[in-house]
Amino acid sequence: MQIGFIGLGIMGRPMAGHLADAGHDLFVARHRSPVPDDLVQKGVTECASARAVAEKSEVIITIVPDTPDVEGVLFGENGVAEGLSDGKIVVDMSSISPTETKIFAEKIKAKGCGYLDAPVSGGEQGAINAALTIMVGGAQKTFDIVKPLFDTMGKTITLVGPNNGDGQTCKVANQIVVALTIEAIGEALVFASKAGADPNKVREALLGGLAQSKILEVHGQRMIDRTFDPGFRIKLHQKDLNLALQAARELGVSLPNTAGAQELFNVCNALGGEGWDHSALVKALEHMGGHKVAED
Repeated sequence: MQIGFIGLGIMGRPMAGHLADAGHDLFVARHRSPVPDDLVQKGVTECASARAVAEKSEVIITIVPDTPDVEGVLFGENGVAEGLSDGKIVVDMSSISPTETKIFAEKIKAKGCGYLDAPVSGGEQGAINAALTIMVGGAQKTFDIVKPLFDTMGKTITLVGPNNGDGQTCKVANQIVVALTIEAIGEALVFASKAGADPNKVREALLGGLAQSKILEVHGQRMIDRTFDPGFRIKLHQKDLNLALQAARELGVSLPNTAGAQELFNVCNALGGEGWDHSALVKALEHMGGHKVAED
């Protein structure tokens, strides 16, 4: 297929690489940084603008940091929307506002094009290993066309619902679970360490019981090893929790523990850690409790 790809950061770069390796023709444009050399070597074509990318592509994929970034890429000057024609498909794999997603989708569909919101989970390693979880909102017929591309980039692909915004809603729910699980593991390891137990052995024991999880396996070890290079940056997880709390206000739903996790991320920011991996939320707990799980 002729595929446009905009957003070649930590996640997008390996995702685009998998598509190129699968034999698709990729057309890319700079978002915030130059096109990586490894993608150039794979034969991708760099275009002068998002509009030019859309003009050359059947399917245009975007994966950029936040809602305003998506809006700019799609509808800004020389944006994707200006290069669309009937029958093309836009797939936004960013993690952004479900409400704004619905607005973006209506504008794209008014041009006779398809639209899927398809945010991902799995972090950098999942992108590198083509093992991402992809949560999709949109029409079944559009999903069926794009599904082979999703299979190239991910492992668990789910059409969450027929409405645009359903995928983003699922991603927000995912980020709530991830944040609260990181917070719970941080509390458990700080508690165990302060009580004099070996946090390595505590983690090992917990992995054999009902408390086991991928987050305990990966991020629990990060907390013990003090390896807080991202990964997934705290500032990006804060963006996702802001989406959750904003939507909760609109829906009249209370998310008290989500709000608490956001405050702990705020403590990390105050310590200079907005660029830390989100597992470093444990540093906020350590700061308030005066005890570290392990020494840096």
